[in-house]
Amino acid sequence: MVELRHLKTLSALRDAGSLVEAAERVHLTQSALSHQIKDLEDRLNCSLFIRKTKPITFTSAGQRLLALADDVLPMIRNAERDIARLAGGEAGRLNICIECHSCFDWLMPTIDHFRQNWPEIEMDLSTGFSFLPLPALARGDLDLVITSDPEPRNGITYIPLFSYESMLALSKQHRLVARKFIQPEDLATETLITYPIDHSRLDVFTRFLDPADVAPDTRTAELTVMMIQLIASGRGVSALPNWAMHEYVERDYITARSMGEKGLWCTLYAAIREDQKNSEFMVDFLSTAKDITASRLMGIRPA
Repeated sequence: MVELRHLKTLSALRDAGSLVEAAERVHLTQSALSHQIKDLEDRLNCSLFIRKTKPITFTSAGQRLLALADDVLPMIRNAERDIARLAGGEAGRLNICIECHSCFDWLMPTIDHFRQNWPEIEMDLSTGFSFLPLPALARGDLDLVITSDPEPRNGITYIPLFSYESMLALSKQHRLVARKFIQPEDLATETLITYPIDHSRLDVFTRFLDPADVAPDTRTAELTVMMIQLIASGRGVSALPNWAMHEYVERDYITARSMGEKGLWCTLYAAIREDQKNSEFMVDFLSTAKDITASRLMGIRPA
């Protein structure tokens, strides 16, 4: 009576916390997902979760099926990986480069999980802050680049990982806290704290400030936690991914506002060579990254 698709749906519903986000994660419409759950409840003759609760609250029956999903789904994924190894006999290399300072929060758990499943793959990790990683990827020096700035290049394909909102981080006492959202001219007299990256590679400049011809003073900080300390003490403001500052907002260290009425939404990509896009271990790494980010990062959307 209970099918694999039902377990995947319930697991996504728990992780997402809402029908809308769960439907996006399992690539269904909200109505199709609701129909699937109702069909399962009819088969079992019981309710699986309590309607109109946020976050969603599961009944005892729903919790039992979630426990089953936690047991079964990893076993299926591991079996698929084992079969892929037997079929392809793959061993290889995965040299990763990141262009995102905040990405360590989810990339390291992804790498740890991947290493357990693919111990034969040689892995290395570097940052692309002191060199241009995409030409290195095209040459074969790298195998995967995490970037939010895709550039069309022969032989390179971009796999979207997730979308996120870049928001302005402010001190609790900042004058702009009273605004519902931030306009470019609001930052004309502010000090904008950024990572040590050229402004041409930062969305806050290319998509928000530069089109409005606004050029605030800037200073740099290497680490997100350093930026948060500077912001909290009133030394400046910063544009950060919503998921990167969620913990600090929850702890009431800082506050955040959208940039523009609709927000500044960005997409993070994995850039890989086209000849590797069907490689079993590469496909599995990207799938693992999407699973990790979906379960760990708050406020993101499927790309």
